[in-house]
Amino acid sequence: MESNVTYIPPKAAKPEILRVAAYCRVSSDSSDQLHSYATQIKAYTEQIGAHADWELVDVYADEGLTGTRMDKREDFQRLLADCRKGKVDRVLCKSISRFARNTRDCLAALRELSALGVTVYFEKENIDTGTLTSELMVSVSGALAQQESISISQNLKIGWRRMMAAGDFVTTNPPFGYELADGCGLRIKESEADIVRWIFSSYLDGISTRSIAKSLTEQGVLTTEGNTVWNPRSVQLILDNEKYKGNTLTLKRYTTEQFPFTVKRNHGEVDQYYIEHSHPAIIDEDTFERVQKLKERRTRKRQSDKQDSPLRSKMICGVCGTALMRRTTGSGLVSWVCRKHDENAADCPVGRIPETEIHAAFVRMYNKLRANVDIVLKPALAQLDDLEAALQRENPAMLEVNRAIAQAAEQSHNISKLQAAGLLDADACAAKLNAINIQLTQLRRERRRLLEHDDIEDAIGRLHQTADTIKAGPERLDAFDEVLFEELVEGIVAESQTRIRFRLHGGIELAEKVGRAKR
Repeated sequence: MESNVTYIPPKAAKPEILRVAAYCRVSSDSSDQLHSYATQIKAYTEQIGAHADWELVDVYADEGLTGTRMDKREDFQRLLADCRKGKVDRVLCKSISRFARNTRDCLAALRELSALGVTVYFEKENIDTGTLTSELMVSVSGALAQQESISISQNLKIGWRRMMAAGDFVTTNPPFGYELADGCGLRIKESEADIVRWIFSSYLDGISTRSIAKSLTEQGVLTTEGNTVWNPRSVQLILDNEKYKGNTLTLKRYTTEQFPFTVKRNHGEVDQYYIEHSHPAIIDEDTFERVQKLKERRTRKRQSDKQDSPLRSKMICGVCGTALMRRTTGSGLVSWVCRKHDENAADCPVGRIPETEIHAAFVRMYNKLRANVDIVLKPALAQLDDLEAALQRENPAMLEVNRAIAQAAEQSHNISKLQAAGLLDADACAAKLNAINIQLTQLRRERRRLLEHDDIEDAIGRLHQTADTIKAGPERLDAFDEVLFEELVEGIVAESQTRIRFRLHGGIELAEKVGRAKR
């Protein structure tokens, strides 16, 4: 019996739709940012729409921001997030200098996108990361762009310092109590100036910076960043600021000359300029100087109270929650003991723990942690990152802000499409886009505020700082180091007379055994 063979032709393959996004950045020195932004959106919309097998995901754009750092570019970060979620197949960008002027960050982002299966095309350089030989070209072009950024930065620094030396420099970031005057520097903002005067007066009346901050928070006073929560440091910065007596000290912080640029506090590393009578004063000279003298006296007192031991105010009883107190015997033996135990041994079992044993326990803890820093801290950081992401997803306020940002961005895109189709004239388009950009600025400020007050984000930052401190510290510690102790340890819990637990900045807790005090 012969077999019957029937030929079945292959089905016609469906054309693959490529999900394409575009990223653009408008320089801060652009005289017409809005129109430049709208022009780029229009160009990318037309370019992507001209391909039948391309589907526009979104046009991501950042305005007026430096290209040397990527962590502050919100829409760039949104683009990376969408790529990680699998929403984008290809990214279009005008040039590498618009993508990133930092070669290291540029390549890191491109390698991540490549691992995600996302290709990037740079129009000016005609570089497509989908080709095998593109990474070398990206590296070379990125290095050139990085050098360009350094050159621009240096030229700006020279210009600013000339203005400072001539006494003509005006800050673009007015402190609390001031606002920018049209071409005239700083002018007093009376609604905030009264609060500044109250802060100085309250401090002279003996009220602490912590109490002042608490009062401002309770009154609902907004900071310059629009936050409702004040902290003692914010109050301290106001009390320290010479601008309130009408003078200006420039270059309190400076940017390093070596790339990547970092901002450091100026302790005499670069020249400074002190400009007297640069703007109207809120606080008179006498009041300002009396505050400085009072701060110095309080600082000296705190230092004298602490100089006997770095353990002071860090020791807590793990049984009853009472602070441990420092005791010195007639023979000179220094130990720490629970206050309740010291008053009545029956009230708490945590007796005397020799200070030398606590020091030795810290040395052991540090050496173990230094040898296994990645093993101990990486899982903790990963857990915090996951928790932060989950909380942001579940935070109704954050969800609402993100939703509003997405809607505003979509509306901006639609308006640009209508203009491209000739359905909106240029003036009407510019007015609508300007209103949307103002809304986006406010929404992004609100998102930053929500993130700033996230305890998880704060814990992540402190844990990263702890990891950096350990990695920068000695490979092995042979004796107790007070500076290292202060930088790493937030508190110590005495679980018993023979066991203590170090609580590091960032939330990590590590236990060590200690010896009993000799009778």
